[in-house]
Amino acid sequence: MRLLPDHPEISWTPYAYLIYTAPFVLKPIFAPRMPFELLLSFVGLAAFLSLYFWGWWLEDHRKLIPIAGITLLGLLFAPVNFGASSFFIFASAFAGNLRPTRFAVRTILFLTILVGLTAVWIQPSPMFWGPALVFTPLIGGLCLHQQTVRTANAQLKLSREEVQRLAQVAERERIARDLHDLLGHTLSTITLKASLASRLAVSDPARAAEEMREVERISREATQEVRGAVAGYRTRSLEEELASARTALDAASVTFEVLGSTPRLSPIEEGVLALALREAVTNVVRHAGARRCKVIFALDDEGLRLEVVDDGRGAYGPEGSGLLGMRERLASLGGNLQRITDAGTRLVIRLPYPTVSEAVP
Repeated sequence: MRLLPDHPEISWTPYAYLIYTAPFVLKPIFAPRMPFELLLSFVGLAAFLSLYFWGWWLEDHRKLIPIAGITLLGLLFAPVNFGASSFFIFASAFAGNLRPTRFAVRTILFLTILVGLTAVWIQPSPMFWGPALVFTPLIGGLCLHQQTVRTANAQLKLSREEVQRLAQVAERERIARDLHDLLGHTLSTITLKASLASRLAVSDPARAAEEMREVERISREATQEVRGAVAGYRTRSLEEELASARTALDAASVTFEVLGSTPRLSPIEEGVLALALREAVTNVVRHAGARRCKVIFALDDEGLRLEVVDDGRGAYGPEGSGLLGMRERLASLGGNLQRITDAGTRLVIRLPYPTVSEAVP
């Protein structure tokens, strides 16, 4: 059975506070006024300790019960023991933990006024009202401040935990988007090249072996890209992504053309644009059924424009997770994505001028 709750902010300090009951215990020992005063004082001390340790277990307005009990002990013993002033101080300390703050302040003020009235009507000794009038509001105010700080720290801890939780959720979503974009493109390329190698196995074994070596190379690159996505790094440049797009489109027998020069961007901007290009080319390989694909880099009044155009069947269904992830990444940089499906598919990707570091038209 524990006298105090297992709380790191409480620890052993409530035992140390009991030193302030010394005047109440020592007064009848050294200056008794009536028979049995010492026995009566120990009975009062026992009642106080019961209320005191109980009060540490209570929360909110339930603390009013030990506060009222300790205050009553102070009133009962004030006529015979000036050390009873400490009871008002202990009651005020508990009152500092009440909520809301206005209620705690009013309770401390009430106890201070009660001390003054007791000094006038019951115990006029300066040994009683001197410490009580000073320390009742002082200790109550300090406990109120400490409780306010503890509440603020608890809220800060909750906020920090919520931020960490949201960061973890955002990181999981980032990894999911990146893996979708990375593996979708790579697996489509591997599938096409493996299918080509299978068809060439009899008629052109040398070409089939070359295609399978290419499959091995792409697989190794995919492994490195997955590791990079999980670690949060982006290593492929736009030039490398264009080379990868050419490989995938050649395997799908799609003519590939690049117009304009690749822009010079910050690593974050280039990573977002490279992933957007990869997702667009993956959609061409998988779904378009196109014969030609064109990538256009240009500057206009709105900033940098990247277009991926194919002459395939077009797309009229809802956008998949790849395009949604692309929109989210672009939006984080102030950019946007437009999909036009009148004749084939045209994806128009824009980044604003404040985002673009330098671009070559």
